[in-house]
Amino acid sequence: MTRYYCLDHPDVLTLTTEVVDAQPGRVVLSQSPFYPGGGGQLPDRGTLAWTGGEVAITGFESEGGRLWHRFVEPLELPSAPVEARVDGPFRQLMRALHTDLHIVNAVVYQDFNGALVTGVQMNEDGTARIDFDLPEADNDRLRAIEATINQLIRQDLAVRQSHVAEAAAFAEPGLIRSRSVAPPPTSDGQVRIVEIVGLDRQACGGTHLASTGGSPPISILKIENKGRHNRRLRIGLAGLA
Repeated sequence: MTRYYCLDHPDVLTLTTEVVDAQPGRVVLSQSPFYPGGGGQLPDRGTLAWTGGEVAITGFESEGGRLWHRFVEPLELPSAPVEARVDGPFRQLMRALHTDLHIVNAVVYQDFNGALVTGVQMNEDGTARIDFDLPEADNDRLRAIEATINQLIRQDLAVRQSHVAEAAAFAEPGLIRSRSVAPPPTSDGQVRIVEIVGLDRQACGGTHLASTGGSPPISILKIENKGRHNRRLRIGLAGLA
């Protein structure tokens, strides 16, 4: 996996950059501030602008280690630099949801005997769901973790990233939390680790807040049994869900 610019510079929402390849309806940029989505997180939204024109980005495609930016109209972009503009409020929404899901994951992992994640999905309406391998868990006990989660949000714990070798990531207990998939290594064989200081460390490839206090409180909206082992928690950001 290519190491995305947006993961090292999550607060950069506008970037002047070059078009290095173009085909009808899509381009590759020399640097891109956009997160293309993955691991249950929705891709960024935004536009490409240049003197005399602008087009909305409608999606992304990764081919041969390069990230193509798709748009509806088969435009020919100029050879001059373009300005890539990320939709800031939507990026912030995804960062908050993703950070909160890490907190949920950490609390469940610690309180329910190392339960692993079996699926995640974030939504544009400020809700998300996270599934755990929890065949015997009591739903009332699960619902009670909402208070702990919101306390951790209020503590405004710092969130930081690092990279470790792929073999080391799999060797360290607790870094890989998904039963079905693991974050793909970068092209140099590194796995990105996201740490909520004093709470949790785990492998992840998405965007996050700089500290937990950047999120509003969350509510646990629903707990569902999904098959013999899956327990699904639906959460929502206060004021949005």
